[in-house]
Amino acid sequence: MPKKHLGQNFLSDPSILIRIISAADLSSEDTIVEIGPGPGRMTRMLAERVKRLIAIELDHGLYQKLAGDFIAYRNVEIVHGDVLQFPFEALDVFKVVANIPYYITTPIIFRLLDAKQNLRSMTLTIQKEVAERIVAQPGGKAYGVLTIMVQYFAQTELKFIIPKEAFKPMPKVDSAVVHMKILERPAVTVKDEKIFFRLVKTAFSHRRKTLSNSLKGLGEDIREVMISAGIDPQRRPETLSLQEFARLSDTLTK
Repeated sequence: MPKKHLGQNFLSDPSILIRIISAADLSSEDTIVEIGPGPGRMTRMLAERVKRLIAIELDHGLYQKLAGDFIAYRNVEIVHGDVLQFPFEALDVFKVVANIPYYITTPIIFRLLDAKQNLRSMTLTIQKEVAERIVAQPGGKAYGVLTIMVQYFAQTELKFIIPKEAFKPMPKVDSAVVHMKILERPAVTVKDEKIFFRLVKTAFSHRRKTLSNSLKGLGEDIREVMISAGIDPQRRPETLSLQEFARLSDTLTK
Protein backbone atom coordinates (compact mmCIF):
# COMPACT_ATOMS: atom_id res chain seq x y z
CA MET A 1 0.00 0.00 0.00
CA PRO A 2 1.59 3.33 -1.08
CA LYS A 3 2.26 5.78 1.74
CA LYS A 4 0.97 9.29 1.12
CA HIS A 5 3.38 10.98 3.56
CA LEU A 6 6.31 9.59 1.54
CA GLY A 7 4.87 10.84 -1.73
CA GLN A 8 4.58 7.33 -3.14
CA ASN A 9 2.91 7.09 -6.55
CA PHE A 10 3.88 3.86 -8.27
CA LEU A 11 4.25 3.42 -12.02
CA SER A 12 3.68 -0.10 -13.35
CA ASP A 13 3.03 0.19 -17.10
CA PRO A 14 6.01 -1.67 -18.66
CA SER A 15 5.81 0.31 -21.90
CA ILE A 16 6.27 3.60 -20.00
CA LEU A 17 9.09 2.13 -17.88
CA ILE A 18 10.88 1.04 -21.05
CA ARG A 19 10.54 4.57 -22.48
CA ILE A 20 12.06 6.02 -19.29
CA ILE A 21 15.01 3.63 -19.49
CA SER A 22 15.45 4.41 -23.18
CA ALA A 23 15.48 8.15 -22.41
CA ALA A 24 18.32 7.57 -19.93
CA ASP A 25 20.71 6.42 -22.70
CA LEU A 26 22.25 3.58 -20.68
CA SER A 27 25.00 1.11 -21.50
CA SER A 28 25.89 -2.31 -20.11
CA GLU A 29 28.91 -0.76 -18.36
CA ASP A 30 26.96 1.89 -16.43
CA THR A 31 26.56 2.30 -12.69
CA ILE A 32 23.01 3.45 -12.01
CA VAL A 33 21.41 4.93 -8.91
CA GLU A 34 17.65 4.50 -8.64
CA ILE A 35 15.94 6.68 -6.05
CA GLY A 36 12.72 5.35 -4.55
CA PRO A 37 12.44 2.02 -6.37
CA GLY A 38 9.11 1.22 -4.68
CA PRO A 39 7.89 -2.26 -5.67
CA GLY A 40 10.96 -2.69 -7.89
CA ARG A 41 9.38 -2.92 -11.36
CA MET A 42 11.85 -0.55 -13.02
CA THR A 43 14.60 -1.85 -10.73
CA ARG A 44 14.33 -5.28 -12.34
CA MET A 45 14.44 -3.80 -15.85
CA LEU A 46 17.49 -1.69 -14.98
CA ALA A 47 19.29 -4.63 -13.35
CA GLU A 48 19.09 -6.57 -16.61
CA ARG A 49 20.70 -3.73 -18.58
CA VAL A 50 23.53 -2.26 -16.49
CA LYS A 51 26.73 -3.33 -14.74
CA ARG A 52 25.81 -2.05 -11.27
CA LEU A 53 22.57 -0.80 -9.75
CA ILE A 54 22.18 0.95 -6.39
CA ALA A 55 18.54 1.35 -5.34
CA ILE A 56 17.89 3.70 -2.41
CA GLU A 57 14.60 3.16 -0.57
CA LEU A 58 13.42 5.11 2.50
CA ASP A 59 10.36 2.95 3.25
CA HIS A 60 11.54 0.15 5.57
CA GLY A 61 8.83 -2.30 4.49
CA LEU A 62 9.61 -1.83 0.80
CA TYR A 63 13.33 -2.05 1.52
CA GLN A 64 12.92 -5.42 3.19
CA LYS A 65 10.83 -6.75 0.30
CA LEU A 66 13.29 -5.45 -2.28
CA ALA A 67 16.26 -6.91 -0.38
CA GLY A 68 14.56 -10.31 -0.57
CA ASP A 69 13.43 -9.98 -4.17
CA PHE A 70 16.91 -9.05 -5.42
CA ILE A 71 19.05 -11.26 -3.19
CA ALA A 72 20.11 -13.33 -6.20
CA TYR A 73 21.17 -10.29 -8.26
CA ARG A 74 24.93 -9.83 -7.86
CA ASN A 75 24.88 -6.43 -9.55
CA VAL A 76 22.13 -4.92 -7.36
CA GLU A 77 22.60 -3.21 -4.00
CA ILE A 78 19.46 -2.24 -2.08
CA VAL A 79 20.12 0.62 0.34
CA HIS A 80 17.79 1.61 3.16
CA GLY A 81 18.05 5.33 3.86
CA ASP A 82 17.43 8.97 3.00
CA VAL A 83 18.72 9.89 -0.45
CA LEU A 84 19.67 13.36 0.80
CA GLN A 85 22.15 11.71 3.17
CA PHE A 86 23.58 9.23 0.65
CA PRO A 87 27.35 9.65 -0.04
CA PHE A 88 27.17 10.13 -3.81
CA GLU A 89 30.66 11.64 -3.76
CA ALA A 90 32.08 8.20 -2.87
CA LEU A 91 30.78 6.65 -6.12
CA ASP A 92 32.71 6.29 -9.33
CA VAL A 93 31.07 7.56 -12.52
CA PHE A 94 27.30 7.08 -12.27
CA LYS A 95 23.91 8.01 -13.71
CA VAL A 96 20.57 8.46 -11.96
CA VAL A 97 17.23 7.07 -13.14
CA ALA A 98 14.29 7.64 -10.82
CA ASN A 99 10.63 8.38 -10.25
CA ILE A 100 10.99 10.76 -7.33
CA PRO A 101 8.38 12.14 -4.90
CA TYR A 102 7.00 15.55 -5.86
CA TYR A 103 7.52 17.06 -2.43
CA ILE A 104 11.29 16.52 -2.44
CA THR A 105 12.14 16.97 -6.12
CA THR A 106 14.17 20.18 -5.88
CA PRO A 107 16.26 19.12 -2.83
CA ILE A 108 17.13 15.85 -4.59
CA ILE A 109 18.20 17.63 -7.78
CA PHE A 110 20.37 20.08 -5.86
CA ARG A 111 21.88 17.25 -3.80
CA LEU A 112 22.81 15.41 -6.99
CA LEU A 113 24.30 18.57 -8.51
CA ASP A 114 26.48 18.84 -5.40
CA ALA A 115 27.93 15.46 -6.44
CA LYS A 116 28.26 16.41 -10.11
CA GLN A 117 31.97 15.54 -10.35
CA ASN A 118 31.21 11.90 -11.14
CA LEU A 119 27.54 12.29 -12.13
CA ARG A 120 26.95 11.94 -15.86
CA SER A 121 23.18 12.34 -16.15
CA MET A 122 19.83 12.39 -14.36
CA THR A 123 16.69 10.97 -15.95
CA LEU A 124 13.87 11.85 -13.59
CA THR A 125 10.12 11.35 -13.61
CA ILE A 126 8.81 14.43 -11.85
CA GLN A 127 5.82 16.76 -11.71
CA LYS A 128 5.19 18.18 -15.20
CA GLU A 129 5.23 21.76 -13.95
CA VAL A 130 8.68 21.31 -12.40
CA ALA A 131 10.00 19.63 -15.56
CA GLU A 132 8.80 22.61 -17.58
CA ARG A 133 10.67 24.94 -15.24
CA ILE A 134 13.87 22.95 -15.64
CA VAL A 135 13.82 23.13 -19.46
CA ALA A 136 12.35 26.66 -19.75
CA GLN A 137 13.74 29.40 -21.97
CA PRO A 138 13.89 33.13 -21.08
CA GLY A 139 10.67 35.11 -21.34
CA GLY A 140 8.12 32.77 -19.84
CA LYS A 141 6.58 32.24 -16.41
CA ALA A 142 8.31 28.87 -15.99
CA TYR A 143 11.77 30.46 -16.30
CA GLY A 144 13.36 31.12 -12.92
CA VAL A 145 15.95 30.17 -10.31
CA LEU A 146 15.55 26.41 -10.80
CA THR A 147 15.96 26.83 -14.57
CA ILE A 148 19.24 28.67 -14.23
CA MET A 149 20.62 26.55 -11.39
CA VAL A 150 20.13 23.38 -13.44
CA GLN A 151 21.00 24.72 -16.90
CA TYR A 152 24.23 26.21 -15.54
CA PHE A 153 25.43 22.63 -14.93
CA ALA A 154 23.42 20.52 -17.36
CA GLN A 155 21.91 20.23 -20.82
CA THR A 156 18.20 19.65 -20.26
CA GLU A 157 15.49 17.98 -22.34
CA LEU A 158 11.87 17.15 -21.58
CA LYS A 159 11.47 13.66 -23.08
CA PHE A 160 7.74 12.95 -22.72
CA ILE A 161 4.65 13.47 -20.57
CA ILE A 162 3.14 10.74 -18.38
CA PRO A 163 -0.57 11.20 -17.64
CA LYS A 164 -1.58 11.07 -13.98
CA GLU A 165 -3.81 8.07 -14.72
CA ALA A 166 -0.69 5.91 -15.22
CA PHE A 167 0.17 6.07 -11.49
CA LYS A 168 -1.29 4.31 -8.47
CA PRO A 169 -2.51 6.05 -6.45
CA MET A 170 -3.31 8.67 -9.05
CA PRO A 171 -1.72 12.08 -8.28
CA LYS A 172 -3.53 15.35 -8.96
CA VAL A 173 -1.27 16.38 -11.83
CA ASP A 174 0.57 14.88 -14.81
CA SER A 175 4.25 13.97 -14.71
CA ALA A 176 7.09 14.32 -17.19
CA VAL A 177 10.39 12.61 -17.83
CA VAL A 178 13.26 15.07 -18.00
CA HIS A 179 16.81 14.16 -18.97
CA MET A 180 19.69 16.26 -17.62
CA LYS A 181 23.12 15.59 -19.07
CA ILE A 182 25.86 17.05 -16.89
CA LEU A 183 28.15 19.39 -18.84
CA GLU A 184 31.93 18.97 -18.73
CA ARG A 185 32.12 22.61 -17.72
CA PRO A 186 29.37 25.11 -16.76
CA ALA A 187 27.24 26.52 -19.57
CA VAL A 188 28.68 29.99 -18.93
CA THR A 189 31.96 31.14 -17.42
CA VAL A 190 31.72 33.45 -14.40
CA LYS A 191 34.39 35.01 -12.23
CA ASP A 192 32.61 34.18 -8.97
CA GLU A 193 29.92 31.48 -8.77
CA LYS A 194 28.72 32.66 -5.35
CA ILE A 195 28.01 36.14 -6.69
CA PHE A 196 26.38 34.66 -9.80
CA PHE A 197 23.94 32.49 -7.84
CA ARG A 198 23.27 35.24 -5.30
CA LEU A 199 22.44 37.59 -8.17
CA VAL A 200 20.03 35.09 -9.74
CA LYS A 201 18.25 34.32 -6.47
CA THR A 202 17.96 38.01 -5.59
CA ALA A 203 16.62 38.91 -9.04
CA PHE A 204 13.86 36.31 -8.89
CA SER A 205 12.91 37.00 -5.28
CA HIS A 206 10.79 39.86 -6.69
CA ARG A 207 10.22 38.63 -10.23
CA ARG A 208 7.36 41.06 -10.91
CA LYS A 209 9.62 44.03 -10.29
CA THR A 210 12.13 45.50 -12.69
CA LEU A 211 15.72 44.40 -12.22
CA SER A 212 16.76 47.79 -10.87
CA ASN A 213 14.21 47.40 -8.06
CA SER A 214 14.70 43.72 -7.31
CA LEU A 215 18.50 44.10 -7.16
CA LYS A 216 18.60 47.18 -4.93
CA GLY A 217 20.02 45.15 -2.08
CA LEU A 218 23.18 44.42 -4.05
CA GLY A 219 24.34 48.03 -3.98
CA GLU A 220 23.26 51.64 -4.44
CA ASP A 221 24.95 51.81 -7.84
CA ILE A 222 23.15 48.76 -9.25
CA ARG A 223 21.60 50.75 -12.11
CA GLU A 224 25.04 51.93 -13.21
CA VAL A 225 26.37 48.40 -12.95
CA MET A 226 23.55 47.12 -15.18
CA ILE A 227 24.07 49.84 -17.75
CA SER A 228 27.79 49.06 -17.73
CA ALA A 229 26.92 45.41 -18.44
CA GLY A 230 24.71 46.47 -21.35
CA ILE A 231 21.46 45.49 -19.63
CA ASP A 232 18.42 47.77 -19.42
CA PRO A 233 17.56 48.29 -15.70
CA GLN A 234 13.84 48.27 -16.63
CA ARG A 235 13.91 44.68 -17.79
CA ARG A 236 12.38 41.92 -15.67
CA PRO A 237 14.48 38.99 -14.44
CA GLU A 238 12.70 36.33 -16.53
CA THR A 239 13.85 38.08 -19.73
CA LEU A 240 17.58 37.66 -19.03
CA SER A 241 19.43 34.76 -20.59
CA LEU A 242 22.02 32.70 -18.73
CA GLN A 243 24.72 34.60 -20.63
CA GLU A 244 23.28 37.98 -19.59
CA PHE A 245 23.14 36.94 -15.93
CA ALA A 246 26.77 35.86 -16.24
CA ARG A 247 27.78 39.19 -17.77
CA LEU A 248 25.97 41.13 -15.05
CA SER A 249 27.54 38.92 -12.38
CA ASP A 250 31.05 39.57 -13.73
CA THR A 251 30.38 43.32 -13.85
CA LEU A 252 29.25 43.15 -10.21
CA THR A 253 32.38 41.18 -9.32
CA LYS A 254 34.56 43.95 -10.74
